[in-house]
Amino acid sequence: MKIGLIGFGKAGKAVANVILQHQEYSLEWVLRNSKAMEHFSAKEFLGIESPDPALIFSQQGLDINQLLEDYPVDIIIDFSAEKSIYNYGKAAAEKKVKIISAVSHYDEKEKAFLKQLSENAVVFWSPNITLGVNYLLFAASLLKNIAPEVDIEVIEEHFKAKSGISGTAVKIAEALDIETESINSVRVGGIVGKHEVIFGFPYQTVRLVHESISREAFGNGALFVAGNIKNKLNGLYNFEDILRPYFFSGIESHLS
Repeated sequence: MKIGLIGFGKAGKAVANVILQHQEYSLEWVLRNSKAMEHFSAKEFLGIESPDPALIFSQQGLDINQLLEDYPVDIIIDFSAEKSIYNYGKAAAEKKVKIISAVSHYDEKEKAFLKQLSENAVVFWSPNITLGVNYLLFAASLLKNIAPEVDIEVIEEHFKAKSGISGTAVKIAEALDIETESINSVRVGGIVGKHEVIFGFPYQTVRLVHESISREAFGNGALFVAGNIKNKLNGLYNFEDILRPYFFSGIESHLS
């Protein structure tokens, strides 16, 4: 499958690194704001030997329709900013290019636009695209359904310079219907990201923990999504849509 990547910051570079080393996918191009690295390739920048073109283009003055004509892709993976969807979304949907957005936050206007695009294309959005975090989130929701009165605390740990509460932790709190005051934040050293959900039962506790060791986890998550949406019908999907069949097919096989 041919991939176009939007965004080449720390996360985008890590994602490109993963795609370039995966034989089933080809990184056709990378789209970034600056013109600084035009005429280079992502594989040259990252020092990776790969048959993928991985050409770097700037969004400044770019005709996205022409880019998709000259360098067609099956999937666009977006690790840029929330307004970026307006630059490529309509053109991609018209050409039936699948969209995977890992933008951490969208306002209601952008969410409505994603929904509109999904009428003509497969669109996926997750504010945290690591597989492990979404596994934790889904498993935690199931446990909360089993024991709705259980005590729950959420702990999130990140690098010292990170400001504000983790968006992923807020999403966990919302999914578990607990107040954000139950989120405990730790800022120390160079931690990439760690989230822990503690369930307090009488006489026992259950702890679900996810830790990102490097940003390449975003790339693994994005390619996991790509493999699971390639045969989907048009629509707007999230990680729960993808993980639910895995959870319940496993449960049914053990019960049968």
